[in-house]
Amino acid sequence: MHRRRWIIWALVLLSLSGALWASPAGMSWAYEVTGEENPLARLRGVLHYLTNPLRPAPQLAPEGPIAHTDDPPFGVNTFLEQEVEPEKREQTVRMIAEAGFRWIRQEFPWADIEIHGKGDFEDRRHIPYRSAWEKYDHIVELAERYGLRLIVRLTSPPAWSRHDGEARGAFAPPDNPEDFADFAEAVAHRYRGRVFHYQIWNEPNIAPEWGSCPTCAVDPEAYTDLLCRAYRRLKAVDPRIVVIAGALAPTLSLNPYPPNGLNDVVFLERMYQAGAGACFDALSVQGYGLWSGPTDRRLRPYVININRALYIRDGMIRHGDAHKPIYIAEMGWNAVPDWVGDKRFGQVTEEQKARYLVEAFERIQREWPWVAVASVWFFKRASDRERDQSFYYFSIVEPDFTPLPAYEALKAYLNQPPRMYPGVHTADHWALQWQRGWEGLGDGRRRGSPGARVRWTFYGGPLRLLGESETGGRIRVELDGDIQREFPLRRGAWEVALPVRTGWHTVLLEIEDGPIMLSRIQVARSDGREDLVLSLGWLALVLGIATLRGPFRKPSS
Repeated sequence: MHRRRWIIWALVLLSLSGALWASPAGMSWAYEVTGEENPLARLRGVLHYLTNPLRPAPQLAPEGPIAHTDDPPFGVNTFLEQEVEPEKREQTVRMIAEAGFRWIRQEFPWADIEIHGKGDFEDRRHIPYRSAWEKYDHIVELAERYGLRLIVRLTSPPAWSRHDGEARGAFAPPDNPEDFADFAEAVAHRYRGRVFHYQIWNEPNIAPEWGSCPTCAVDPEAYTDLLCRAYRRLKAVDPRIVVIAGALAPTLSLNPYPPNGLNDVVFLERMYQAGAGACFDALSVQGYGLWSGPTDRRLRPYVININRALYIRDGMIRHGDAHKPIYIAEMGWNAVPDWVGDKRFGQVTEEQKARYLVEAFERIQREWPWVAVASVWFFKRASDRERDQSFYYFSIVEPDFTPLPAYEALKAYLNQPPRMYPGVHTADHWALQWQRGWEGLGDGRRRGSPGARVRWTFYGGPLRLLGESETGGRIRVELDGDIQREFPLRRGAWEVALPVRTGWHTVLLEIEDGPIMLSRIQVARSDGREDLVLSLGWLALVLGIATLRGPFRKPSS
């Protein structure tokens, strides 16, 4: 009896598994929750995914307004400072703009600008001598010319800033953090009104970014001190500057000494305890997928995958920073060839890399409204002399400007018409297409007079429109080409709800009587189908275990 029950249940499980793996829908769903391509890895991944409810789910708070998230999130990392020829810098920036990117994340190395000593901004390393600013002035000018925004990464102290030079490594922090704050202020002054986003340091929780000597332990409190000094200086130059805390490297180690590093979640917690919450407008993380794709939804804090950012977001919310965004500083997959022995960054094909980057941008927009910008790691290197190193194969363009498949795939994706995704958006959102009669108020709201229209396409579920009216009024909303109805609006705050199913929709809003102010557009995240699948899968797993216990239960006396 018991044996027969066990055999029947095993056959049912095998049949269900076979049906799942034999059907395109089953294969697609399994990939959508695991990011795994290999069938066996995918099966194991589904089992991991079904254990998600056993762990506390990270708090994400996607329903509230989040600053700095109304611009396109498409960024890419560059090494423009390594391009000797100005023509190659321009070709790089032109190809980036043509691909549809909107942001460049570019290092402004302290050691390459204030080179020979405190306050010395002349480059005397080669004849003829020249201003150390010259190259960086050109980078800023190129970004402006091609309509790109810069995220300037302030890193790499010069040797003179440490009493022992480079004995602790080229990236070790300066002896006096005020020297770094002075440098940050000098950069902000020079590009005031032109550059508004500055990242303070990079990966301060690992070696060699905080030094690489045996006693160079990473130090969250020291980094927080450096961050806060730079924050105050930058805000004094221009309060509009967005200060981004240095990108935390996904790390599992609790050993702060090289060659290890300190767990990024632990590092962030100690930053908050040291007062960092008052010293940044946004956090930055690294977004490497390593051995699984961008659809990996397994929540495993002891494994590094694309979901790592969720634990950082959880830490922000626990410390009252739900309104601040995350900038994914480096996002990529490594197409390292077999002949390169180092596979620590994972290994994918060039075709997979292309597909994963597109899928990553799509997932970020659909599911993570708290991400302001995600920057692909990276556009290209200046030469091919590093072909024997694995990190070289993150690039999407060869050094000679030959596009790789990832460049072409991203170009096709990023040049699509603008679209709005789930989240709470202001009237400054980039997907809104304004037609006559609107006035921007400079605070995320727009005022429209009768006849004013705005159109946009969005993906998501129920839609809510929020605004204000000084006198009352009336709007007409057209959804997917069908006139829905007219909405009379009361004086003061108003709200209109459109109960639509999750999917793609186009909205046309027209003011019939006003004036009317539009302040917020809220797109619901989803219709909960993924949560339903997870719940059903978990229920099936529990029932299976309960049934299989039958044959081994001790008979009652």
